Amino acid sequence: MTPSSSWLADEPMSPQQILFSFQGRIPRRTWWLYGVLGLLGAGLLGHTLLRVAGVSEEKADDLINLLLTWPALAVSVKRWHDRDKSGWWVLVNAVPVIGMVWTLIENGMLRGTSGNNRFGEDLSERL
Repeated sequence: MTPSSSWLADEPMSPQQILFSFQGRIPRRTWWLYGVLGLLGAGLLGHTLLRVAGVSEEKADDLINLLLTWPALAVSVKRWHDRDKSGWWVLVNAVPVIGMVWTLIENGMLRGTSGNNRFGEDLSERL
C-alpha cells in the first residue's frame, strides 16, 4: 500500500457488501475496522447528532441500535464464515458475558480458515 492510497481501496469487498450482505467471508482486520471501530464510530456520531437535535437519550439509543443491527449482524456473520462456522454462531452473543468474550476471541483474535472454505475464498490473502 502506497502512502497516497487509502485502506478502503485495498479492501477485497465494497463497504456495501461488508455492511449489508450476509454472503462471503471477511478477515480479522475488516471485522475490527468495520464491525468494531466503524460501527462504534457511527453509533457515537448518530447518538450525538440525535441528542443535539433534541431526541431523548433513550430514544436515541433505541434508534441507533435499530439502525446498526443489520450491519453488525452482516459483519459478524461473515467473520463466523471466515472461521468456517455457520452464521448462526452470532447467537452466542445472547449468552451473557461468555458470549461476548467468546465472540471477541473467535472473531477478533483467531485467524480464519486458510484457503477456501464452504463460504468462499480466503480474502486475507488478497490484503
